Amino acid sequence: MKNVLLLKAGDAAHSVRLSVGDYEHWFVETLAPTGCRFEIRHVHQGANLPGGAEGYDAVIMTGSPLSVTQLEPWMERAADFMLDAAAHRVPVLGVCFGHQLLAYAHGGRVVRNTHGREIGTVEVRLSEEGREDPLFDGVAERFAIQATHEDIVEPIPEGATVLAGNGNTAMQALAFGSHIRGVQFHPEVQPVAMRALILARAEKLEVEAVARGHLPGERVPRLLAGLAPSPSGRRILQNFVEHFT
Repeated sequence: MKNVLLLKAGDAAHSVRLSVGDYEHWFVETLAPTGCRFEIRHVHQGANLPGGAEGYDAVIMTGSPLSVTQLEPWMERAADFMLDAAAHRVPVLGVCFGHQLLAYAHGGRVVRNTHGREIGTVEVRLSEEGREDPLFDGVAERFAIQATHEDIVEPIPEGATVLAGNGNTAMQALAFGSHIRGVQFHPEVQPVAMRALILARAEKLEVEAVARGHLPGERVPRLLAGLAPSPSGRRILQNFVEHFT
């Protein structure tokens, strides 16, 4: 049994929670059958962090509707905790917001993506280093995955290795040494949850699309029609637990 500390960094929209659960549910649903036991800390709500990570086999930080560009004290504390965990050889995985916070903790910058919001099922391509990294063991060089974010890491933090990217986001996955990995996409999200996320943001997505010169009423139906299975997400999370702990 693997003991995983899940740092919850935000809450999904009410409509999403009602239909498909909240962020932590998606990680538990994916990894619990593989023999993981979760302790969940709602750090965005001020929950205390453990005195250290030595009692855990892994630490994972979720995504969040909040932004690293607007730092709050709890974010700084969580970043320090994750760095300390890795220093004690406890593997750390940051997802979306968690990925960005880890980049910030390593001296990187988080900015609003000039290419616009990435949301829906997207294709990501592994770099040469990514193809050799155990996080992507058994994952095709090009794979479909769910994503939703406006912020990105830019430029590459000093000492980081780019493991994956695409046309929207050059740093879809980063390695920080041997014990820290970050992914901008959402390996824990399945199409049914992504559909709920798109519908919850439909009005905002329409406004963004029109502002970028698209015809009204086009973007949301196109995103929903493009949803596709993303089995690589489950494999990536399982690889993290199996190969890093």
